[in-house]
Amino acid sequence: MDKLRIMSVFGTRPEAIKMCPLVKELSSRPEVESLCCVTAQHRQMLDSVLEVFSVRPDWDLDIMTPRQTLSAITSRCLTGMDGAIDALKPDMILVHGDTSTTFAGALSAFYHQIPVGHVEAGLRTYDKYSPYPEEMNRRLVTSLADLYFCPTENNRANLAREGVEKGVFVTGNTVIDALKTTVRKDYHFTTELLNTLPYQEKKVLLVTCHRRENYGEPMRKIMLALRQIALENEDVELVYPVHLSPVVRQAVDTYLRGTPRVHLIDPLPADEMHNLMDRCYLVLTDSGGLQEEAPALGRPVLVLRRETERPEAVAAGTVKLAGVEQETIVSMARALIRDPEAYRQMAHAVNPYGDGQACRRIADAILWHFGRGSRPEEYRP
Repeated sequence: MDKLRIMSVFGTRPEAIKMCPLVKELSSRPEVESLCCVTAQHRQMLDSVLEVFSVRPDWDLDIMTPRQTLSAITSRCLTGMDGAIDALKPDMILVHGDTSTTFAGALSAFYHQIPVGHVEAGLRTYDKYSPYPEEMNRRLVTSLADLYFCPTENNRANLAREGVEKGVFVTGNTVIDALKTTVRKDYHFTTELLNTLPYQEKKVLLVTCHRRENYGEPMRKIMLALRQIALENEDVELVYPVHLSPVVRQAVDTYLRGTPRVHLIDPLPADEMHNLMDRCYLVLTDSGGLQEEAPALGRPVLVLRRETERPEAVAAGTVKLAGVEQETIVSMARALIRDPEAYRQMAHAVNPYGDGQACRRIADAILWHFGRGSRPEEYRP
């Protein structure tokens, strides 16, 4: 029997962190030829993840250009995928989450009448402009997909409300699988500053902020809040790996550059980011992935957004929505910095996102779909 040709398509750093473990799991299956197509929607940050996981793409669209627009990203992905599909001839295409690469990859698969598996399916805010453009990307992919790999039962329920019940699996999140590869207690950072931070004597706060819906006034308020947190807490060291977006870098330079105890550094490779997260005290972020990763390491998260498509973490108590207002962000951070009991309650809450076996479940489900195995058991927290 011929091997199944399963092609994973991704283009950004967060996608790569969550898809590389799956690429490797599929490679370990004798029934599968695991193929990898990258769009390089984020070139530098993507490449660093591929290196960490030792994944070599079979096809590279290399679409990234300076100040690229959403329309340009989508159109270059869509036309580039024609060549990849014609050359690699996949039996199924896997896309992840909600990026422009995700949508274009799924649409291209549909145009070529190839089944689509959606990894991290079923996340919703039900606000089409928040997160933007991610909310509509993932809703559109739902209409195109054939298999749906949901991190949680809540994600399955979202799909059921939309009439999607066939081909749905609750698997846990593949990012928990990734952490098993990257986090080590004896880890040595290549960014030397991170080896010298006083993790035991002070509270190291890890910050990321880059989402498009936070551009403008929300980002200004977030930056002012971060500055205030650093200035009023002498026992805090704030580490901010600054996204490459020119909009983000301009805001950081305007409001944070030169602030005492604020360390502005370049974006980190996946393994450095995960190990910094493992050693830090608290995470403040507008990222989606960090809302899943940090709780798995016992780190509370304040989400710098008005809403989240990950309500399971809020319900579990590992994550709190801080919004984008300066006073609220400062107040919530102050409580976790100064109140040990408030901190303990968040740090010790149970992470709802998985047990590190999501990739195994997804691979088993794909084989089942093609009649080469039994239906896998699903993840139950």
